[in-house]
Amino acid sequence: MTPPADAPVVAALGSPETAPQVARLAAREAAGHGRPLRLLHAFNWSAALEDPSVVGPRARAEELLEGAAATAGEAEPAVPVSGEIVEGAPVAVLVRRSESAFLVVIGDGGMARCGACIPADAPAVQLAARAGCPVLVVRPEPPPQGPVLVGVDGSRSSRTALAFAFGCAARRSARLLAVRVVEPPPEDRPPATGPPPGPGPHGTSGRPDAYDRHGLDSAHAELADLVARCGGRHPEVPVECHVVVGDPGRVLVEQSRSAQLTVVAPRGDEPLRGMLGAVSQSLLYHSPAPVIVVRGLVATAPGGA
Repeated sequence: MTPPADAPVVAALGSPETAPQVARLAAREAAGHGRPLRLLHAFNWSAALEDPSVVGPRARAEELLEGAAATAGEAEPAVPVSGEIVEGAPVAVLVRRSESAFLVVIGDGGMARCGACIPADAPAVQLAARAGCPVLVVRPEPPPQGPVLVGVDGSRSSRTALAFAFGCAARRSARLLAVRVVEPPPEDRPPATGPPPGPGPHGTSGRPDAYDRHGLDSAHAELADLVARCGGRHPEVPVECHVVVGDPGRVLVEQSRSAQLTVVAPRGDEPLRGMLGAVSQSLLYHSPAPVIVVRGLVATAPGGA
């Protein structure tokens, strides 16, 4: 779908520790897209009733909202900001609001620091799987001033993510790093727990000599052609294209360590509601950079139309 012109950026405020960073990045996204910002806190009455005083939790929720609004105003004074406390489970509330939002911004709940654990029930993961619009998952620490990274596998949804990533890079005056990962044959794949492959020549990594050189060159040419066609609206954005041999999730997580933002499609050619692919999950769990899972948008024409 195409979001309406007045569709807001929605910032999901969780704990007092994460709310300032979420509000700050959400305000910047709202400013970059020319959208209003709506701060949202889901208030759980069941939990509040277990508190010695119901007034206490409600007052803390209002303080959280007021503090986030102040942070957003400091970051982007020109952005219209409104706030709302909504009763209900956070994920359910945010999924509903995502149907009329341009973008939903949410904290990662500590996922990037969880090591080998797989928190499939984390709110950010559930929202990224079920939302009706793109979802930006914010990390606790500010990202470096690196490129905007986007994973491209040639699928329709990854082309939509590529077009979205061009816009993100343009608004940040950043270069775009488009990466296509080619998986090696099963017998040549490294153990899942091993280190990512190191960089190789000509924008490849791993052991290019072990694979079909023509196939790698063809993949690089296809990626470069797709980038050229999708980037028609943003000729000012410098772009690097790389084809990498390895496990897609591990490679993109490693590449994201120097990125200021990572953009990914939810799941190949089947971005079904309630589902995330292995690559988007790996980035949500382990990337130190903020991640945007692009869903709910129509595929962009290759020419940028």
